[in-house]
Amino acid sequence: MTEKTIDPIFAPSVLEHAMAMFDDVNFDALKAEPRLEGVVDKNPKTAAIILAGGSGERFGHEGGKQLVEIAGKPILTRSAEVFDAVGDVGLIVIVCPEERMSEYLSKAIDPFPFVTPIVMAPGSIRQESAFSGLELVPEEYEFVMLHDGARPLITKELIEHTISTLKGNIDCDGALVGRPSIDTLKVVENGVVVGTPDRSVFWNAQTPQVFRAGIYRRAHASALSDGFVGTDDSSLIERLGGRVLMVEGKRDNIKLTVPEDYLIISAAIRAAIEDRREEQL
Repeated sequence: MTEKTIDPIFAPSVLEHAMAMFDDVNFDALKAEPRLEGVVDKNPKTAAIILAGGSGERFGHEGGKQLVEIAGKPILTRSAEVFDAVGDVGLIVIVCPEERMSEYLSKAIDPFPFVTPIVMAPGSIRQESAFSGLELVPEEYEFVMLHDGARPLITKELIEHTISTLKGNIDCDGALVGRPSIDTLKVVENGVVVGTPDRSVFWNAQTPQVFRAGIYRRAHASALSDGFVGTDDSSLIERLGGRVLMVEGKRDNIKLTVPEDYLIISAAIRAAIEDRREEQL
């Protein structure tokens, strides 16, 4: 690979074409990676909705980010197969633009041996996509879990822990994964700093987010009726006075949004593959 110098201060601009830096990286040896085994419990209680909408304009890759491959698998496949390995998940709903449903199925789902039933739902805008996916979830499921398809570093253990956290707190309506804010926060008005809040009470919300199905359905109905648009699913529950727990996740549970994210995710996936191989030795 041609040596590249990265300015540590302005790395994001240097990595604007980050995927090109992997042109010479040989992932062939990783394509036979140990696969997570799909499993469905006898009486699963959770349905997972994977949000794979959006155009991926910020990522700048033709065809969007969901089908970008790392070590022979699309990002979307990697996200879905982790839920496939969680026994309490009895249904996976993948929401994507309607005109791309066949493409996503043929490239990211059908070629891989999923065990959990997978259905597709149309949707592009986040809140509308979540509602579209929810409409395909049968009443038999007590919990609904939402996840960004572009977060492929989520782990089976964290999904199970998040579901268990909600199940173990009967007075709570949901649980979401997040990380404590590590940067100093500033309140800015018209380009001028007007305050520095205590960052100890601020967390960066991630996915997955899991909710009791009943209140989640009511929250969507209320938001639709009131014209409310939240920035995540938890905000819909919060506005109804629901109690949502925070589950601390890992810093590497990042979302593939801009080109430089590809480098981080690729390196993490490669390390995870090698770790799983060592565990099986």
